Amino acid sequence: MSDALINGVSGAGGGIIAQLITYPLQTVNTRQQTERDLSKSINRDGTLKQMFQVVKQEGWGRLYGGLTPSLVGTAASQGVYYYFYQIFRDRAELVSLARQRKGIGDGSLGMLQSLVVASLAGSVNVLLTNPIWVIVTRMQIKELYDEAGLLGFWKGVFPTLIMVCNPAIQFMLYESMLKKLKKNRASNMKGAEGLTAIEIFLFGAVAKLGATVATYPLLVVKSRLQAKQGLHIDKRHRYRGTWDAITKMIRYEGLFQFYKGMGTKIVQSVFAAAVLFMIKEELVKMARLLLTRDLTRKNSSRLEPSRP
Repeated sequence: MSDALINGVSGAGGGIIAQLITYPLQTVNTRQQTERDLSKSINRDGTLKQMFQVVKQEGWGRLYGGLTPSLVGTAASQGVYYYFYQIFRDRAELVSLARQRKGIGDGSLGMLQSLVVASLAGSVNVLLTNPIWVIVTRMQIKELYDEAGLLGFWKGVFPTLIMVCNPAIQFMLYESMLKKLKKNRASNMKGAEGLTAIEIFLFGAVAKLGATVATYPLLVVKSRLQAKQGLHIDKRHRYRGTWDAITKMIRYEGLFQFYKGMGTKIVQSVFAAAVLFMIKEELVKMARLLLTRDLTRKNSSRLEPSRP
């Protein structure tokens, strides 16, 4: 099994577990981002109160509306992302090592290289998995997709592609902190090997916090575009595209609306990212250990003398 495949499968597993833990927060946050009526309490109440209101009015099941496709989307998204991230990272490391042999650099990836690698992996991920997330968004706000045809599955793909900067910033910060720690420890670790689960959890949380704060307004725009745009909706809240959504939100709702639900998103995404990083790296370690043991066992059996 290739290292890229190990990271892809481990990322999918970590993403599923993190999604199961934080999904109710994600459901509430999606409603906060897509709600157009400023008078509704969902824009004024705290996250926990909003969750209780959903349970009281619609039942516990609504907090997990769209969970199945969301888990499929998460597994696919994280699997694709980490698979291609490892492929692009390996190639970038080869380039860095070649430059080191020429006396340029120290052979490791810099912040810019990490940003490019994460952006490339994120772009591939978005193009392959965006249709799943459109469906998930619709299910979370109790709407069905029926008005835009096949191309509608790629609704909001432009801001989503721009949102690639979120995981790109996240991984840039994560790799930078990891590199600094490795340097301080003067070790020869590769990736996250040698770090404790708690260290990985904290690094993942800090990296995601920085990325979320920097990119949250565009995430709101993406959710608005992916929500149903029926004719019954006020024309002030019907969007022809990304720029139209931005200008109408500023004109009719104010700049504050770009930060609706950010507190909930920070709690949900930071905790989910920290859990995902921690579990993913533990799964990678386990997979490599099992493969190493299996390879050692096979080599040992070949070296054993045959019995008469």
